[in-house]
Amino acid sequence: MIGLLQRVTQASVTINGDIVSSINTGLLVLIAIEKNDSEKNAERLFEKLIAYRVFADNEDKMNLSLQDIQAGLLLVPQFTLAADTKKGLRPSFSDAAPPKLAKQLFDFLVHYAREKYTSVETGVFGADMQVNLNNDGPVTFWLQS
Repeated sequence: MIGLLQRVTQASVTINGDIVSSINTGLLVLIAIEKNDSEKNAERLFEKLIAYRVFADNEDKMNLSLQDIQAGLLLVPQFTLAADTKKGLRPSFSDAAPPKLAKQLFDFLVHYAREKYTSVETGVFGADMQVNLNNDGPVTFWLQS
């Protein structure tokens, strides 16, 4: 499971002109499910996301986590992160989970996150979404579990 974590001052997901979710300060995380992923991968990724120290402390060092500052978490499904781009000019999605499994594991991740953390928003699996963000820093990390 892949999570492309971005520290944001604001992020939102729009579908057909309607904002379906938004956060202020926090993390926007684009999520890709790979074919060998399981619920354990989702649990590990979530635990990393809320504990990963990407927010500045009083000395302007990245020592604080999402959990420390109690900011928003926006999870957005993004299967293209699982693309293999090593060969040619067209990405291969052979490592991506089939849609049914990917949706099941994304839904599990969201449910698990909402059980463990208070401020969780999401995109919509399979929808044509427009994601708007103000990347703070910019700070972006690729996490894998």
